[in-house]
Amino acid sequence: MSPEDPFALMARHLPRSSEAGGRRVSSFVALGDSFTAGKGCAPGESWADRLAAAFRAGEPKLTYRNLAEDGATSEAVLGQVGPALQLEPDLATVICGANDVLRTVRPDVDRYARTLELILDRLREGMPRIAILTTTSPESWRFMELRPRTRARVTEGIRRVNEATRAISARRGVPCLDVVDHPGLADAANFSPDGLHPSPAGHERAAWEFTQVLRAEFGIEIDSATGG
Repeated sequence: MSPEDPFALMARHLPRSSEAGGRRVSSFVALGDSFTAGKGCAPGESWADRLAAAFRAGEPKLTYRNLAEDGATSEAVLGQVGPALQLEPDLATVICGANDVLRTVRPDVDRYARTLELILDRLREGMPRIAILTTTSPESWRFMELRPRTRARVTEGIRRVNEATRAISARRGVPCLDVVDHPGLADAANFSPDGLHPSPAGHERAAWEFTQVLRAEFGIEIDSATGG
């Protein structure tokens, strides 16, 4: 068995914030790749920034950190867990897997699954009462130019990654926002010119979807996460 993450050990001994008065978010950490990092968006336009702004309206002293990085694979996201735990998060979003497919011609889905399990387990070990939310990835991008064989390979790889994400999140009791059949994927206005990353409008819609899941799964009330 591998030694405990030192950041998890530190976080376990930090004082916990009170949960009196219902579930509140005083510290929100976003882990992931370019989708969460908000590639191409101005500050405040990404879905994570919008959520943080909405939380801050009811919790002015909110601690928020977006640790996501453009191009991050699941292995890179695993490296974001330690810094995340230092912030004692009440809520963490974990979204990865697309780059495990896009950055190789032979995706190792088993390795992705093991890595996602480690990410979720280390977050829970460090902060047992943390709320964690994950999502699947789109299985096709109709507004991005891809050769037929490449499109078929990417679609199949993402499909398998999504299957793993659903299974692992279900076993660990982590809500998973399934976006595969979301109607917004058919609207070009939700995508930036590259056809891959969300536009500001796409991030706005994503933020709204996240608020619905947070309300339904954790009882976290957010007045609005769609303002600019």
